[in-house]
Amino acid sequence: MKFSISREALLRPLTLVAGVVERRQTLPVLSNVLIQVEQDEVALTGTDLEVELVGRTVASQVDEPGAITVPARKLMDICKSLPDQSELELSIEDGRAVLRSGRSRFTLSTLPVAEFPNIEDGQSSVELALPRGTLKQLIDATSFAMAQQDVRYYLNGLLLEFAPNLVRTVATDGHRLAVSSRPVEINIESAQKLIVPRKGVLELVRLLDDSEEPVSLTLGSTHIRAHTGDFTFTSKLVDGKFPDYERVVPKGGDKVFIAERSELRQVLSRTAILSNEKYRGVRLNLEEGNLRVMANNPEQEEAEENIAIEYSGPAMEIGFNVGYLIDVLNAVGEDRVQMTLGDPNSSALMEEPGGGDALYVVMPMRL
Repeated sequence: MKFSISREALLRPLTLVAGVVERRQTLPVLSNVLIQVEQDEVALTGTDLEVELVGRTVASQVDEPGAITVPARKLMDICKSLPDQSELELSIEDGRAVLRSGRSRFTLSTLPVAEFPNIEDGQSSVELALPRGTLKQLIDATSFAMAQQDVRYYLNGLLLEFAPNLVRTVATDGHRLAVSSRPVEINIESAQKLIVPRKGVLELVRLLDDSEEPVSLTLGSTHIRAHTGDFTFTSKLVDGKFPDYERVVPKGGDKVFIAERSELRQVLSRTAILSNEKYRGVRLNLEEGNLRVMANNPEQEEAEENIAIEYSGPAMEIGFNVGYLIDVLNAVGEDRVQMTLGDPNSSALMEEPGGGDALYVVMPMRL
């Protein structure tokens, strides 16, 4: 194998593909990137056995097609450190990869291509396409609520729901819930529900932009595959049953107030400084036209803030983990936010005034 390519043509796909490669690996070959050269196309593949990403780019010149695996991070760091607009030449010499550029020469170790695992194609049952921007916004609106390392493994991911002319994403970690839906023209006979693991979600969203260009999805029984331009992304699915989120959404809350989103976020952020570092609890005191936010900690320090709100109704006090409230305020797209409360022991519903594409449920905490 021997080919030449510009630094920029190699760096973008290499950076995204190297993101999939884990630093600590059980198999040495998993820390490598697979480089395959055919005609003038160069394909780069990275995998951690759960998620696989293939990026394609065009070589300036191919002297000899072939395939090789080299350490992903080292190759990326070398490319990043070379000057802009450099021309790189990559070849195999005596079983090692040699990268030349200008007066620089780097020799990298290789591992056999045959050892590189590929994620098997499962039975692909459904194919559909939707705008990249739509999928990106749905993921951005909900992915923050995914669990990180919960023993309920099905919570460590995002539920993707496809129904005729509707796409919905749902995430929950047991303390809060985020749901976002969008009408989209998709032809699908029966509703599909898939749980994409946390890492798959974070890697997929890096491939999406806000454009109307389509991303084509292949939904299988054990995998989801996405094609966007020069990239093919594959992720295993979480085998589990996602909780019935509709039962969690509180009904019949009678105390509804509307606040300026950015102002409320600043008030909560300032109050949080003096909250208990472990539990991060704040108390919200709801009064007519005013919301009082208070926090204290074991060192007897206290914070109190007041913010004007649109509210006329009975007074009430309720406690929350301030981090959960701030996460929701970061995700809401509008300038104002509506919060619906029932009683101090019931979950709060947060959304755009009058509803909107997304809704958020946050459980209270006893303070």
